[in-house]
Amino acid sequence: MEEANQSMVSEFIFLGLCDSRELQKFLLLPFSALYLVTILGNLFVVLLLITDSHLHSPMYFLLANLSFVDFCLSSVTTPKLTTDFLKDNKTISFGGCMSQILCVHIFAGSEMVLLVTMAYDRYVAICKPLHYSSIMNRQKCIWLVLTSWIIGFVHATSQLAMILDLPFCGPRIVDSFFCDIPLVIKLACMDTHTLRLLINADSAVLATTCFILLLISYTYILVTVCLRSKDGASKALSTCTSHITVVVLFFVPCIFTYLWPPSISWVDKFLAVFYTVITPLLNPAIYTLRNKEIKNAIKRLTS
Repeated sequence: MEEANQSMVSEFIFLGLCDSRELQKFLLLPFSALYLVTILGNLFVVLLLITDSHLHSPMYFLLANLSFVDFCLSSVTTPKLTTDFLKDNKTISFGGCMSQILCVHIFAGSEMVLLVTMAYDRYVAICKPLHYSSIMNRQKCIWLVLTSWIIGFVHATSQLAMILDLPFCGPRIVDSFFCDIPLVIKLACMDTHTLRLLINADSAVLATTCFILLLISYTYILVTVCLRSKDGASKALSTCTSHITVVVLFFVPCIFTYLWPPSISWVDKFLAVFYTVITPLLNPAIYTLRNKEIKNAIKRLTS
C-alpha cells in the first residue's frame, strides 16, 4: 500500500506561512536568525551543563536533555521553512512528509514526558529535600530520560501507523509550512472522520495526562512550601516560575492544535510556529536568565 501511495502522490505542496512573495522574502532573515539563535542557545546550554562540574545535578541533567530535544524539534521544521521562503514551489516528498510527522511527534512527545520528569524532580527537591539525593540518583535520572524517549517514540509510531497506508490519490496541498497530521489526513481519498478521532484521542491521552500531572505537581509544591514558611509562596514561585512558563508555552499550542483543531488557517499556522519555532528558542533563555547557578557558570566560563 505504501508503494501505491507514493505512486499516486509522490509529493505534497506547502502553501507556507503567507501568499505574499515580498513578505516571504522579508521573513527569511528573521526566521533564519531565530533558528541560528535556537541552535546556538540550546547547544550552548547542553555543553555548559556537561562541562561545568558545579552543574552536575539531576535538575541540570534533565535540563540538558530538554535543550537537546528542543534543538532536534526545531531542526525538523525550521530549516525547511526558511529555505521555502525563497521558493515559489514549496514541495516535500511523500517519504519526507512522513518523516517530518514521525520526528515532530517523537520530539514533542518526549518533551511532554521530560517536562513531567522535571516537575517530579522539583517536587522531590522541595517537598522531600532530605531524600532528594537517594530518590533522584544518577541511575533513576537516566531511566527517566530513556522513558521519555521511549514514550515519544511509541506515540509517534502509533500516529504514523494510522496514516501511513491511507490512499493519497488526489489533493496534495498542505496549508502550512510542515507536515502535520490534522492537515495531511484531510488529503486522504476516503472518509477519515473515525481515524481523526482515534489520532486526536491518541494525542489527547498523552498531552492531557502530562498536563494534569504537571498541574498536580506544581500545585502540590506551591501548597507545601506555603505551609512551611511565611515567604513560601515567593520562594516556590521563584523556583518553579521558569518551569511553569515553559510548560504553558509548550502545552497550550499543542492542546489547541489537537484537542480543539482551529478551522482558521492563520490561527493554525500561528500555533504551529509557536510550538515548533518559538518555544525551542525561549526555553534556554527562560532557564538561563532566571537561574543564578547557570549565570555563575557562564561567568566562570567567560572569566
